[in-house]
Amino acid sequence: MPTRTARTDWTGTLEKGSGKVELSSSKLDTFEVSFPKRAADDAGGATSPEELIAAAHSSCYAMQLSALIAEAGGTPQALDVQADVSLGPDPAGGFRLSGIKLTVRGEVEGLDEDGFAKAAADAKASCPVSKALTGVEITLDAALD
Repeated sequence: MPTRTARTDWTGTLEKGSGKVELSSSKLDTFEVSFPKRAADDAGGATSPEELIAAAHSSCYAMQLSALIAEAGGTPQALDVQADVSLGPDPAGGFRLSGIKLTVRGEVEGLDEDGFAKAAADAKASCPVSKALTGVEITLDAALD
């Protein structure tokens, strides 16, 4: 499997500085980042590490869940996966990821609600991004549409 790369150019202090995150491997785009926008309710057109982790987690989880649904004898028609990644204070100082909520709604042929719930829980445990984030509490809300 290939290694993927992103890079960030940062200028200035945490409070007044800003940077640009480049998705180097895919060459898809470059995105602005800054701490004030990271900490604001309105991101103002900038991304954040938390949003990028949410994107990675939701896409990885969707892939893993689709594989597990098929292994269980089902056919995924559509999966809508949202990952909400929260940043909060760290009791040891600074900040930390304080939680991740995965929400998935699925249209699946061949699995009932219990089968879907089992596949969803197993995907949460076995998705590579979930494994990488084991230091963060990850909750799951899964249901069929």
